[in-house]
Amino acid sequence: MAVTVAEILEKKGRKVWTVTSEQTVYEALELMAEKNIGAVLVMEAGKVVGIFSERDYARKGILKGRVSKNTGVTEIMTRDVYCVPQWQTIDNCMGLMTDKRLRHLPVMEEGELIGIVSIGDVVKAVISEKEFAIHELEMYVDDVLKTRNSRKKDL
Repeated sequence: MAVTVAEILEKKGRKVWTVTSEQTVYEALELMAEKNIGAVLVMEAGKVVGIFSERDYARKGILKGRVSKNTGVTEIMTRDVYCVPQWQTIDNCMGLMTDKRLRHLPVMEEGELIGIVSIGDVVKAVISEKEFAIHELEMYVDDVLKTRNSRKKDL
């Protein structure tokens, strides 16, 4: 059974850190540092209008000589935000993140922001899923070997 985004959100929580479109890059960076996160969503009138990440700051801020206290977050945020529904599988998320070179996917349900998953969340879920499958296979092999050994003793 495939793990879904909803299952990730159940474990990690649904809290999403956001900034408004009026805030500066500096304010967004302060929030990111305080919360130890790599990106914040940029909101306007309750809607996601962009995402601002460490990558945006490095490539569109620092390298272009922009001063974070004087630059609006909307000037260097990424405007094309890919979102997923909570029923999306982690395999599909991994594919989208790899294909589009994304590190964060906002989770939307009926037009409302209900969470966010990072590449770290997805990788952790994939590893956990694989570990569970390996454990189940080991249990199956152990049972088969025990049954086989028990039959040999009976002969």
